[in-house]
Amino acid sequence: MEWKEWEPFYLRIVREMGYSIEKDREAAQILRALLLEGDEYILKEELGAVIERKIYVFGAGPSLEKALEKFDFSDGTLIAADGATSALLEFGLVPDIVVTDLDGRIPDLKIANDRGSFLVIHAHGDNIEKMNVYVPIFQRILGTCQTEPLDIVYNFGGFTDGDRAAFLAEALGAREIVLVGFDFGETVGKWSKPSLREHSPVWESKRKKFVFAQELLKWLEGNGSAKVTWFSALDL
Repeated sequence: MEWKEWEPFYLRIVREMGYSIEKDREAAQILRALLLEGDEYILKEELGAVIERKIYVFGAGPSLEKALEKFDFSDGTLIAADGATSALLEFGLVPDIVVTDLDGRIPDLKIANDRGSFLVIHAHGDNIEKMNVYVPIFQRILGTCQTEPLDIVYNFGGFTDGDRAAFLAEALGAREIVLVGFDFGETVGKWSKPSLREHSPVWESKRKKFVFAQELLKWLEGNGSAKVTWFSALDL
């Protein structure tokens, strides 16, 4: 998704979610500065080199646990959306790539990174403080933002960690994207927030995010080059 295609979605999201475009732009600049200072950033082409034709993107929905119990997912690249990283580690899997706005369990993100995962760290107006604290502890980082892209901070489209991970897979050349743990129901998976210990009823802001994520993934299905399959919809 190019910026001109993403911008109308973004302006709607900002309006309906009450976000600040100025803070989002500030966050993108701060992430760029942190990446340059630490010199641990990578470029899109470097990340694309680890991508296989088939990519599994793991969301943190309640069905994720059952999927990980029944399948090994060894025939493709594994991309975890933030909190889903914790679930994969519990089942002995290290994702190839983690897409995060630093809202998941930081110790698990660090474990995955130390074991070889590339981190795609996303900048937005609400995570500036977290970026300042945590970006310096990671390595092999690709930076993304939700405003106009910068030279080393990309915008591939997408809003939540999960759908952004799918748009990343498309941008890196995936031919098939399999979405695992993308439930979008009345229950939020226990890996979605560090404060959760059990699956929890969906709250209003999360419900709004689900609606946007579903819309964006449907756009990707209709407009992307990769075939998109909803694994969580299969009979497990």
